[in-house]
Amino acid sequence: MPDRRKLNPREFLPEITIDAICPPYQSYPYFQVADKARPPYPFHANAKSFDMVNAWWLIEASMLSYEFYEVDRKDFFIETLNKAGFPQVSFFGDITHCYVANNDDFLILAFRGTECRRKPDHTDYHNVIVDLRLDLDFPPVDSGYGGKVHEGFKDALDEVWKNLHNHLNEWKELHKNGTIWFTGHSLGAALATLAAQRYDKVDGLYTYGSPRVGDLEFKNSLQVKNYRFVNNNDVVPKVPPPPLYQHVGDLKYIDHNGLVNEDIKWWERDLDNIASEILSVLNIVKRVNAGNNVLIPQAIVDHVPIFYSTYIWNNIPNNK
Repeated sequence: MPDRRKLNPREFLPEITIDAICPPYQSYPYFQVADKARPPYPFHANAKSFDMVNAWWLIEASMLSYEFYEVDRKDFFIETLNKAGFPQVSFFGDITHCYVANNDDFLILAFRGTECRRKPDHTDYHNVIVDLRLDLDFPPVDSGYGGKVHEGFKDALDEVWKNLHNHLNEWKELHKNGTIWFTGHSLGAALATLAAQRYDKVDGLYTYGSPRVGDLEFKNSLQVKNYRFVNNNDVVPKVPPPPLYQHVGDLKYIDHNGLVNEDIKWWERDLDNIASEILSVLNIVKRVNAGNNVLIPQAIVDHVPIFYSTYIWNNIPNNK
């Protein structure tokens, strides 16, 4: 388990079962505002380079994006963002889901990742199937902005882009000195990356567990400052395969000890992956001996967003 020393002792990481692979997490205090008037660390709206505090804010915003389509969680969703300092919240999309939260100083656009459970007000898994089809529709197509990109991701962004683009422009016109930040986890990370290519006023892009999105030309066309977090053996960043698809952004690799590495060599990462796999096997043996027959591969566990958030939180320097 990760070091929770900086978190409220009442909080805990859930055991990763099928029901806990993705949010909502009923007792999770997003932005650490459950019992506080405001988040413990302010967002650095004018940061010009990588910032661990901002990385924490943006993974929290990404994880929260899984909440707002839940019928019984909308009040909680809006209240949480209001407490975190966002008086205005706007929603976009019927199939693709994203939201914009803003105040007068900065705006965050967060895209929802792949749904992995049935909606509480539905009797089937149509929402899950739709997202899986998007993920698997990976033939490259022209992005229209430079290079070729994953067709399913492009189609998903196209659904919301016109209204979203207008909304961003209107806010920027009213807040000329305000800053704009894009983020997402999993599928949401891919959509945020595509959106950052289309919008030239983005001050920072932070993604978590992102799949590859486009080819080398797409990568070279992306001029936004962007930072890509990968948690250990997370399987999603390994697809679609290279060389046709390329990752973008500065890699921030979370090792099996929960430490964020900013300049890790490929062989150091491979050794860390091996160490993680050994620990995973030992944990599986322990769980089997305890009578737990539902075993989730470590590569999937490492993709769970609550781990990203916890590890990043614990890597915030004490002087922030």
